[in-house]
Amino acid sequence: MTKQFAIAALTIGAIVLGTNNAKAQNTTATTTVNITLNDVISIDAGSTAIGNTVDFNYVTAADYNSNQTITKANSLKVTSTKNFNVKVKAGGANFMNGVNLIPVNVLTIKAATAAGTMGGTKSAVVLSATDQNLVANAPLGSALTLNLDYTIPAAKSSSSDILGKPAGTYTQTVTYTATAL
Repeated sequence: MTKQFAIAALTIGAIVLGTNNAKAQNTTATTTVNITLNDVISIDAGSTAIGNTVDFNYVTAADYNSNQTITKANSLKVTSTKNFNVKVKAGGANFMNGVNLIPVNVLTIKAATAAGTMGGTKSAVVLSATDQNLVANAPLGSALTLNLDYTIPAAKSSSSDILGKPAGTYTQTVTYTATAL
């Protein structure tokens, strides 16, 4: 029996000493984490201005004698690591239907009343073939949205800019450019 007590005592002692040795060890591991940043500015997928169309239809006399506005939600969705400007321009001086022309300055583009999440100073732009600031000094951010109103005022649709032109569809591209400051 003494032998059993001795074995039990030695076993308990080994366990206690082994546990103390494990607690007495101090191990640490150190890892370096790097975050590499690059400046980014993009007009993101999901922007309705990418590959979309804005269609104005003049069917009745009332259409020619009233303002027509088409609102496009999420026209632009911009991600930028710096403050930025958004510029807009037409691909040429005229909307074209074969040899028939309507000047692009019949169209005004501006931020909608519910403009979206993009900040900055917003301007109404009478379209031209020259870059113009639509939004100036917009604060940096991710997936910032801008809802746009496209308007042809009655003063233009009831003028010789549109009246008297042959029936048909007149087309021009509009290009938006986001530029970091």
